[in-house]
Amino acid sequence: MDTRTIETMIDRLGPRHGPDTELRELLAAVADAHGRDAGDEDLDRAERFVHGYIDQVPYMIKVASISAASVGLEEEMARVLETVGSYWAEDEDVIPDGLGVIGLLDDAYCSLVLLQAVSDHYRLLTGKHLFPDDLTAANRAMNHIIGEPYVSELDALVTRTMNETRLVEAVKKLVGEEKRMHLDADSTIWNHGPAGHLDLEGLEKLGIL
Repeated sequence: MDTRTIETMIDRLGPRHGPDTELRELLAAVADAHGRDAGDEDLDRAERFVHGYIDQVPYMIKVASISAASVGLEEEMARVLETVGSYWAEDEDVIPDGLGVIGLLDDAYCSLVLLQAVSDHYRLLTGKHLFPDDLTAANRAMNHIIGEPYVSELDALVTRTMNETRLVEAVKKLVGEEKRMHLDADSTIWNHGPAGHLDLEGLEKLGIL
């Protein structure tokens, strides 16, 4: 999948000179909703997390594409990524894109939760990680930042996409006895623990971890 359109949308946010007032107001409201009083340093860290989370999307798309092709899931992953691309292309989605950084929270969340779901199903059925980054904790944090009713709509989209692409059924076929030896020998798929590198430090002060 060509990620240039997504990268362009992220680049349009522009250089980060100083705090993003609207984003910080959202993060402060999230903290308040969880009974926390976040200070400036806590909000700085949370703001860096949000930007890092969004920036992660093009990288994860490329990793997922390469990994899926390595194990014979290229066609199914292509359909998953088609959904991802379509969501980014939709201006008036769950959170309108015209809202700057806040407008891309749902796009990034939908993308990364969907890719993590694919990896989780693959690991459940094969014992190996489809890619080495585990975004579960980061996705959970973003779930709280976005909040209801938006996350329910996004999670429903993820579930619907997994069903429509029949990716789980495709993985089950891969782990048949005749292909087990190939999977075990495939050095391009990671059998060690995941190594997500988004900085979650400080999010506890917002009450979302």
